[in-house]
Parts: sequence; structure tokens; C-alpha cells
Amino acid sequence: MVKKAEAKTKNKSLSPEERLELIKSVADGGELIGEEELLNLLRSGKEIVAYDGFEPSGVAHIPFGLLRAENLKVMQKAGIHFKLWLADYFAFINNKLGGDLERIKKAGEYFIEVWKACGVDTSKVEILWASERMNNLRYWDRVLRIAKQTTLNRSIRATTIMGRKEGELQSTAQLFYPSMQVSDIFELDVDICQLGYDQRRANILGREIADKLKWKKPVIVSHHMIMGLQGIQPGQDKEEIIIASKMSKSKPETCIYMHDSEEDIKRKINKAYCQEKIIEGNPLFDYLRYLIFKRYDKLKIERSEKFGGNITLDYDSLVKVYEKGDLHPMDLKNAVAKYLNEMIKPVREYFEKNKKAKELYEEVKKYSITR
Repeated sequence: MVKKAEAKTKNKSLSPEERLELIKSVADGGELIGEEELLNLLRSGKEIVAYDGFEPSGVAHIPFGLLRAENLKVMQKAGIHFKLWLADYFAFINNKLGGDLERIKKAGEYFIEVWKACGVDTSKVEILWASERMNNLRYWDRVLRIAKQTTLNRSIRATTIMGRKEGELQSTAQLFYPSMQVSDIFELDVDICQLGYDQRRANILGREIADKLKWKKPVIVSHHMIMGLQGIQPGQDKEEIIIASKMSKSKPETCIYMHDSEEDIKRKINKAYCQEKIIEGNPLFDYLRYLIFKRYDKLKIERSEKFGGNITLDYDSLVKVYEKGDLHPMDLKNAVAKYLNEMIKPVREYFEKNKKAKELYEEVKKYSITR
């Protein structure tokens, strides 16, 4: 396995344009809105702040543990100060873990251990709890000001940020969710919203609100949503398709968790949707492009001599070989399972050796995941 060489250049020696390219790599497969604004910020020399928010709920999966941890490291290489927002009250409103705040808090503490296990230096990021910052009138005054600028229909449309389709609202409290999430942008005083593409409706609303109320306007760096093992699912528009197709912790057989054993990973990957010669909508190529090839320069595929023997390929070459039909789906599955296991293995080992982390994991995995 050939890992990518670590960047030797220190952040302070990177030009604004080089820092921009790093940030754009985080938006690969997602979206960057406000590129010129971002470049001007980078040229200004001021500290730039970004955030990503998380509803603490259930056992971590690879989009959380591999993709988002890697994105954070890239943003740090670009010299961005990062805030990790543990949105416990949002999980409460969204009925995660049955809306049990005590369990949600425990899941948040577990999330912090997952970040550590994934190599995130938590001393160099700000970890903040929504419930602590929401305990003041200023926060709720801002929420109401945002809500006054937002139509009811717009709020309902934006509830897709909760991982639900329009029309799936379960309570009146969920109507507050979009205005609260937009409020977070200004409460945290961020320059960049670095969340998943499924959160764009709130982020776009945040930019519009900033224009209306003359508040600081955020740049949007939306990362790609990792697909579930089932492949592309139908929807009314791009965002609905992404939400329906993304890997969900509530669907164990189409999800790879950060604690899955080597056998679990092989079994799940073997069942994955993977048509011969097809790249589009193939979840294995999703993992290759956005996870595996972010860490490794080339992929080694092991197979018997009668099927062509071992081959080592970069991503573009792999795509061409697969599209021609010169690589069998099962050989691809075996390679993807091997590399994903290699990437997850250090996390499993961390939780085996760290008593606090292990206890938190053992507690959280007992909880039933609710939508």
C-alpha cells in the first residue's frame, strides 16, 4: 500500500492561492460558494474560522471518521482555525436516540474519542456544545430575527438538513431547526461553513440572511456525501437523491462503521451494489475517490495469474480498466475491503487500548438509533 507523501511545507509558507487549493480539495464532489470572497480573506492575513456541526447519535461510520476527520486536517493545513460544534439540542429536536439528552451527551463524548482515534489533535480545535452556547437570550434573539426574515415554506423546505424529506416533520419544534442552524453560523462568528452538501439549504439561507441584516457573510465549503452500500437511490431533485443515497448509521447493512471488524467489512462490501463496467452510482468508486485515494497514491489489486495477476493502479487508470471490463467486480471488492480495513484498524485499536474510549463505545452501542 503506497501512502501519499506528507506535505513538508509549513502553513506559514503557503501562498493564499495554495491555501485556496487545499480548501477547494475539501469541496471536491461537493460545492464551494464564495471563492473570490475566500481568496480575499486568505490574502487579508486575518485568522479565518470554519466550523462543522454534528448531531451526536449512535456509533460513528466512515463518513464521520474517515472523510470528515480528513477534511478537518486539510483545513488545518490551510491555516484555518476550526470549530467542532456538538449539536446536542439539535439531536434532541430531531429525536435522535429517542430525544434522550443524557444519551445524546454521552454520544457526543464518544464522538470526541473517535476524532482522537482518527488522528485529530483536539488541542488544536475548539470543541463546543450547542446546549452551552444556547443558554442565553442573545442566541434566541438572533434565532427570532432570522425566523422573521424566513417564510414558513422556506423553513419547511430547509428541514431536509435534518436528514428528512419535505413532509416528514414530526413536531412543531423541528420547524425551529433551520433558523437555529443559521443562527449557529453567526453565534460561532465563522467565515466558512464547512459542512456536508446536504446542509446547503441552511448555509445558503445564512448567506441571504447576512445580506439582509448586514451580518458577516459566510463562505460555503460543502463536502461530498459518502454513498451507502446500496448505491444511488431515487429522489425529486439532487439534494433529495443525495439524502436518500448517503450512508446512514440507521441502516447497518448498507453502512460501514468505524468499529467494524475485518470480517464485517468484507461481508458488507461483498454485498455492495457494484455492476460490471459501471462507475456512475457505484459506491465502491465513491469510497475509492473520496476516501482511499485521498490517503494512497495507488491501489494494489491482488488476483490469481489466470485472471491477469496483481495490478497496481492510480485512480484514473483504475477507472479506465474497470470501464473496459478488464477488472472483475469481486476483485475490486476484495481490494476496497482490504484498504478500508487498513484505514479503520487504528481506530479499533485505539478503542481497545483506551479505557475511557472503550467504556463510552460500549455504552453508546447499546442505544437504539432513531430517526
